[in-house]
Amino acid sequence: MDTATIEKAYALAKERYGELGVDVEAATRTLAGVSVSLHCWQGDDVGGFENEGALADGGIMATGNYPGKARNADELRADLEKVLGFLPGRHRLNLHAVYLETGGQKVERDQIEVKHFERWIDWAKQQRIGMDFNPTYFSHPKAADGFTLAHRDRSVRRFWVDHGIACRRIGEQIGRQLGTTCVTNFWIPDGYKDVTIDRLGPRRLLEDSLDAIFAEPIDPACNRDAIESKLFGIGSESYVVGSHEFYLGYAVRNQKLLCLDAGHFHPTETIADKISSVLVFLDEILLHVSRGVRWDSDHVVTATDDLRAIAEEIVRGQFLGRVHIGLDFFDASINRIAAWTIGARAVIRQILIALLEPIRQLREMEISGDFSSRLALVEEFKTFPFGAVWDYYCLTNDVPVGTDWMTEVQRYEKDVLRKRG
Repeated sequence: MDTATIEKAYALAKERYGELGVDVEAATRTLAGVSVSLHCWQGDDVGGFENEGALADGGIMATGNYPGKARNADELRADLEKVLGFLPGRHRLNLHAVYLETGGQKVERDQIEVKHFERWIDWAKQQRIGMDFNPTYFSHPKAADGFTLAHRDRSVRRFWVDHGIACRRIGEQIGRQLGTTCVTNFWIPDGYKDVTIDRLGPRRLLEDSLDAIFAEPIDPACNRDAIESKLFGIGSESYVVGSHEFYLGYAVRNQKLLCLDAGHFHPTETIADKISSVLVFLDEILLHVSRGVRWDSDHVVTATDDLRAIAEEIVRGQFLGRVHIGLDFFDASINRIAAWTIGARAVIRQILIALLEPIRQLREMEISGDFSSRLALVEEFKTFPFGAVWDYYCLTNDVPVGTDWMTEVQRYEKDVLRKRG
């Protein structure tokens, strides 16, 4: 599509939205301040660079064997740069602890330091982006039986507590060096596959472990702690220690960020309604945006009704400054750079659509009890020309419009990815 056509369509869309009192330019200015945190693990199928070979335990699985996955940190950074070039706005990187670089030296997870991530920090400075961080409580012999922070063996539990302490310190240094707050998110796979007798005991152990991890004061301007629940995982179908209710209580009591993952609840449940409820009691939350399909939680994000509802809830509640948005999926059945780009652009685009909504009129209709007009306007708005605004936003941000970015992905696959073997 040529520039003149994009600009003409935008002018017409701007006029149409203006009829409802929507300031399109204000909406795009707001969108420019929204950052999405790209998850590093989409690029290499959740492998990391700690060890060679497959994951050591269950609970994390990327399906597919599409050629070209990143084999080392330099390749992963190159792939991420390609994705960032397809996204309007300025975004972030979400890094797991197993993506450390040690120069070939064996470093146990309870001994990791910020020096093992300095190349990532230097790269983020070059890209002018922020970073978020995650302890890695899987793919390790001490997690092979499905328990970490709630393990009944005190020594194993202590190992994972020390890993968490180390990761918080790293997160603080990341935030300090980059000048933007790092969110360090804790997720553990702990749970049982079948009938569970003692559900309280492991949760008491998890509570003690978290208390020990968070005991050390950390500058909140540099690092914020988040805790993430899950309904079930592979190998913990019947019982997950870190349930939503457990972490909700812990987060409220200790004023930690609660991480709501769109794929970590019942398939009929959406996290959109949870956002305003949680933010009554917490200053900030973390979102992991994924797409659940039946019982698998981590498909590439697309413009589903659930995603739209999440974006609408954030914007309608004026929560953009209180919600940290990150992606969380891993699909090895398609080009990994395409997967990243599809998911990230879907999130950014849905936030734009929500920003273009005539919220003031809708709120007035609701308050006055005119629910018929409210529903009618919501439905009519679904066919408004948001695509023209999105195309113009991409154009003015000097990123590809429409599917033009796929041409570059295909070239990169031919010239780079296919040669990785």
